[in-house]
Amino acid sequence: MARIELGTQDSKLLQILQSDARVSNQDLADQAGMSASACWRRVRVLEEAGVIAGYMAIVDAERAGFGFSAIVHVTLLRHEADHVSNFIARVAQQPEVVECFSTTGEADYHLRVVCRDKDDYNVFLEQFLFRLPGIAHVRTNLVLKEIKLHGKIPA
Repeated sequence: MARIELGTQDSKLLQILQSDARVSNQDLADQAGMSASACWRRVRVLEEAGVIAGYMAIVDAERAGFGFSAIVHVTLLRHEADHVSNFIARVAQQPEVVECFSTTGEADYHLRVVCRDKDDYNVFLEQFLFRLPGIAHVRTNLVLKEIKLHGKIPA
């Protein structure tokens, strides 16, 4: 998908929507200094261009009963196409994996995993992750304190 040039109005709209995606079109237009119809059209352009990829509720994992959080570093044995595509497909479907990044450095993938507790995490490891073919090494870092989540892109 082609990138579009973001103007000042677009940046304003994105900053407002990142803070409150439930804002009404009229309030969004007022805050951005636009007419309601121009605001609606511009938001539609941003959505159709994929700049706005979707809208979602931000859930507090701990309050929802998921008190265990970890960053899991995964290294594959070899980067064979079958192992890589299988790993990506399976991880994308695993509900405990809330984020996954392919990276450079010591590990090939970094997963953010949430579970109810350490026992559920152990089940996740033994019943899912350790059974995937092609994994050479798994290292877990427990999250002690969440400092910044759900970051916004800069204006």
